[in-house]
Amino acid sequence: MSARRLRRRSESTGGTTRLRSALRRHPWARLGTALLLFILVVTVFAGFFSPYGPREQNSDFSYAPPSRLHFRHQDGFGLRPFVYRVDGIVDPETYVRTYVEDVSTRYYVRLFARGTPYRLLGLFPTNVHLFGVRATDGSEDARLYLFGADAFGRCLFSRCLAGGRVSLAVGPFVILLLLPIAVAVGGFSGYFGGAVDVILQRISEAFMIFPGLPVVLVVGAALSALEASSLVSFFGVMATLAVLGWARVARVLRGQVIALRERDFVVAARASGASDLRVLFRHILPHTSSYLIVTATLLVPGMMLTEASLSFLGFGLREPVVSWGGLLNAAMDVSVIDRYPWTLIPAAFIIASVIALNLIGEGLRDAVDALSRASASAPARGSQRRSHGAR
Repeated sequence: MSARRLRRRSESTGGTTRLRSALRRHPWARLGTALLLFILVVTVFAGFFSPYGPREQNSDFSYAPPSRLHFRHQDGFGLRPFVYRVDGIVDPETYVRTYVEDVSTRYYVRLFARGTPYRLLGLFPTNVHLFGVRATDGSEDARLYLFGADAFGRCLFSRCLAGGRVSLAVGPFVILLLLPIAVAVGGFSGYFGGAVDVILQRISEAFMIFPGLPVVLVVGAALSALEASSLVSFFGVMATLAVLGWARVARVLRGQVIALRERDFVVAARASGASDLRVLFRHILPHTSSYLIVTATLLVPGMMLTEASLSFLGFGLREPVVSWGGLLNAAMDVSVIDRYPWTLIPAAFIIASVIALNLIGEGLRDAVDALSRASASAPARGSQRRSHGAR
């Protein structure tokens, strides 16, 4: 391996190490990373952490309220939490169902309880859940609804954990479609200039004038009218988001490539006989990786909110696919929110995830700015040392 390649690799490794070090020193980025990791763990292992399956229905518990955990009973106080079975009573005049606890039997919360079969990580079949409820006589006719139930008696807590898999995957999936287009268009436009730059920039501007949300709504409505499957609707909406979002990233990337194409290391690469594609993809674009990382981190929350908005309005993901926005669709009716306020709980997961991603993005941006200032001041310090040596 040549000395030049070794020096380039060491500089790249050193820059990555400095970026990690600056990011670790950022308190808000650490908080966002911890929060995001927690959400990722509980959603990836949703089958284990949730007591029931996300599609498991029980019409006897339609809109059942969140279960009350008890520690005190008629015999005294105990450390083991338990719940009572609730029975629904329908008012004959208003037809509103109310739930009353049956205190005759206590159902204790047990760890590593067996319940609805599922596949851990989609691969390993098992029926072990982190917790469940069972009475001392072995009966399991009570339900533990930490977040209450929906209209079909499905556990909202289990559905929130399962819905995170889709909602958290939306942003990275769109970024994987968006970044290659933005990198190719921005790189070619900034490096070659001239007619290539003019043509690519006019194409970018054509995509930038389209209003994002209305176009995605039209695509979602069209797929719904065509009775497309949930999977087709998902990929169609996400592809639309990617097509509409690459132009702004490409515009900024073009400016960075223009600033880098006349640097000494690029001129040296051209003088050594490297082709234009090699210079662009091997020497210039790697220096824009920090910007791409920060941009991707800041774009993911926006994509999540867009998907949640579409699913909330009924134009995004539909049953049987579970997402946080789809769960909020049940709260469109004001009367539902008034009677069953726990239907708004999925919004808390969206808010927490967006806050965590924004904190990480802010930390990355501050770290990149600090590294840029340090690299900009390094040549000045070197010239000062050389001038002192000459004197």
